[in-house]
Order: sequence, then structure tokens, then C-alpha cells
Amino acid sequence: MTALSEYDRLEAVGLWRADPEAQRREVIVSLGDASLVISETKAGAALAHWSLPAMIRRNPGAHPAIYAPSEEPGESLELEDEVMIAAIEKVHVIIESHRPHPGRLRSFLIGGVVLCVGAAALFWLPGALVDHAARITPMAKRIEIGRKLLAELSTMTGQPCASPPGEQALAVLSKRLPGHDTIVVLPEALKGARLLPGKLAVIGRNTIEGPDTPEVVAGYLISTEDGAAGQSPLKQMLGALGPAAALRLLTTGNLPDSGITSYAEQLLREQPMPPATDGLLRAFRTAGVSSTPYAYALDPTGETVLGLIEADPFKGEPSPRPVLPDAQWVALQDICTGR
Repeated sequence: MTALSEYDRLEAVGLWRADPEAQRREVIVSLGDASLVISETKAGAALAHWSLPAMIRRNPGAHPAIYAPSEEPGESLELEDEVMIAAIEKVHVIIESHRPHPGRLRSFLIGGVVLCVGAAALFWLPGALVDHAARITPMAKRIEIGRKLLAELSTMTGQPCASPPGEQALAVLSKRLPGHDTIVVLPEALKGARLLPGKLAVIGRNTIEGPDTPEVVAGYLISTEDGAAGQSPLKQMLGALGPAAALRLLTTGNLPDSGITSYAEQLLREQPMPPATDGLLRAFRTAGVSSTPYAYALDPTGETVLGLIEADPFKGEPSPRPVLPDAQWVALQDICTGR
């Protein structure tokens, strides 16, 4: 139904012209269900029926309103009655809202596709960029980045501890725990262990000077490796620096100096998230290292690390294959004293 119920039997006086050359005649205009009926004022005979959906207004916004049955030249109707004009305009608004709008639908579809693509790019592309950069960077570049990061850390912690016997002990430790070609001891600020790109690991002085067994420093390294959850140190670094740094690495082969500095500060400031106990115990078992000494180094009471103690794959006994011989363990403990 096209007409509005509130305008049932609505009539008004208008001036009708049969064609552009004809005289205007006063007529009665009635709003019907789907048409506008134009009748004589005296006899009431119908002169014309106009389809409401087809009729147009020739002078939008002007007064009096002039309507025509179509775009073609011919009849015209002049109305001054505000109620009738409002009724016709309202009917036209309703009719227009129910017409199909293929262009509008197409715009909505295109907009939806663009929005989906944009959302996918926003949420997928940064991670994909980081993954790709971390995956294709050659080992030589990883080593270079690791060395730059170590140099930046050294400006914040002091130069790495060094002594010939201690460095020899570190070389033995790196072979005992595969995955680290080089292990470096930093004298200040760093607690625990961190992995750097290029198979480089740094450990804090607290991992070697306080404990009475090398299984503690081994535990820190194992925990850090397991806590990476399969992510390479370079991917962790790029994940922290963001996709812009990853893009720069891909396009120029280098990372910004400011990014290296900020990541070094982050490594010193933030402790790595502890890995799940079950996975960590498997890593200790694979490495052939007892988890109990490391657990007590984390919590001397043992209360918060009970799982590492009770489920120790070696039941708290020394590892079947020593982490370091006694003489080299003593040399490692003395590496920061220069003895």
C-alpha cells in the first residue's frame, strides 16, 4: 500500500493544466491508495489518474508546488495546500526507501571488502612481516645484530667479565648445553640469563657467584631457552620492536640504533616469563640436568617451585654427566674477579 493511513480521503483544491498550452482549471485533488485522482469541482467527474510512484515535482522547494505525472511534457498540477503537499512528499520518501539501490548495494559490498582487507592487513600483516624477517635473516646478520646488542648491554652493565680460565669454562658450558655458541657473563644489572640473536647468551653474575653448583647457571639457560616457546631470539627482538623495524631489516639489512638501545634496556628491565613446569622439566631431562638446584636458586624455601623439586628427573642427584668439572666451575665463578 502506497498511501498513508493518516491521509485517507485527503482532498485539496488545485490548478490543473491538460497540456502546456491549455488554460488552468480548478480541480479537486484526492490522494488515493496508489494514485492521485484529479476531478472536476462541480460534476466530480474524474479528469486524470496519476500514479504516485511515477509522478514528479517540477519545482522542489518552491511554492506553490508544481507536479507532473512523468518527466514527459504534458499535464501539470499546481498545489498550495500544505497538508496535501506534505502527504505527497511523504509518500515519495516511502516509495524511494523501498526501491532497490544497486549502486548503493555495490558501494556497501565494496566498502565491506575494503574494510575486511584493511582489518586483515592491520592484524595479520605486522605479524607476518616479523615472521618473514626473522625467518630469512642469514646467520651472519643475526650474529652481527647479537654483537651490537651485546655492545649496547655492555654500556649499561659494564664490560663482560673475562679471564682465560673462565672463558675456557664458558666454552665448555656452551658445548654442554647445545644452542649457545657463545656465553658471556655481564658484571652488573642483569639477573638470570637472556638469549641474543646469533646463538649468543648472556648470564648475570648472580648465576655463578652465589650458587655452589654449575647446575644453577645451566638451569637459567635451559629455562630461558624453553621460555622462548619456539621463537628465535631475533623474532623475539623484532616482536618487541615492531613491524617498522622488521621492514627496515628486510629493506636495508639493518636495525635502527635506537631500537637496539631500547631492546637492551627492556632485556635488563624485564624478567622473562617463567615457562610451564611440565615443559621445563622435559627440557631439564633432555639436557641431562637436575632441576632441583635451579629451583632452590629461584626460591630458597622451595614453596613456589615445588613442582621442579618433586618431579626432578634426577631426583635432586647430580647430573649423570657433570655440567662442568669442578676446576672449571671454580674458574667460572672467579671470572668477574680477574683471577
